[in-house]
Amino acid sequence: MDKPLVSVVIPTYNSERTIDVCLKSVREQTYPNIEVIVVDKNSSDITAEIAEKCGAKIFQLDAERAEAKNFGLKKAGGKYVCFIDSDMELTKNVLEECVNLIEKDGKIGGIIVPEKSIGDSFWVKVRGFERSFYAGTEIESARFFRKDLVEKVNGFDEDIISFEESTLPQKIETLGYNVKPRINAEILHYEGNFSLWKWLKKKFYYGKRASKYKEKFGKYATKQMSVFYRFSIFLKNKRFYSKPLLALGVIVLKLLEYFSAGSGFLVSKVRK
Repeated sequence: MDKPLVSVVIPTYNSERTIDVCLKSVREQTYPNIEVIVVDKNSSDITAEIAEKCGAKIFQLDAERAEAKNFGLKKAGGKYVCFIDSDMELTKNVLEECVNLIEKDGKIGGIIVPEKSIGDSFWVKVRGFERSFYAGTEIESARFFRKDLVEKVNGFDEDIISFEESTLPQKIETLGYNVKPRINAEILHYEGNFSLWKWLKKKFYYGKRASKYKEKFGKYATKQMSVFYRFSIFLKNKRFYSKPLLALGVIVLKLLEYFSAGSGFLVSKVRK
């Protein structure tokens, strides 16, 4: 085909509840030349079977997300590569908009795809409201990349667990490429089963490993992780006050996250 191949890499683990919708959204893209690579962490459910029926290439690897993504990259044959999660749905024009944008400018190395949280619970609505303020900030990270540049910087840093998705665009940016362009089409992130307790446990786990990210990525990492920077994004925006209940929820959620991550960070320091 005359259109460049796009490789969509999806790490999975017990994702039978969401993987079908995810893969269907990739199949129904307006962009025609796509391959799908699923790197499954030895799921005990039927994730792999569903993915295979949907025409994805399936590989098994017991690894953290960064390593799984890098493994998928090695199997990818596309000129471009897009990394998404198994609980995400691409709106129809995502890949077409990404390809059109990156093909027009040789200095673009990565593209940000806006993300929208989907779910009926209060905390999912809070997450969606929070996410709506991150456009143009260091909190956002590109998901769509030139594959040759990803290979040149050796992909994601596999020793980084916290903010692992941010390591790749930062490394590509150091080569002199722009990784901040955004498209209009959105990714829908289904968080309907959001558990506050599990979420805070994850933040604690990330906090125990945050020091590596800070040591390796310096000022950028410090800004991303800063409670002052994060809260300034919200509090300086007049729109934040338009929905008082959700705004309060964002403040409470972020305070709980920072407490959990900070506790994990302190535990890691004590153990050293």
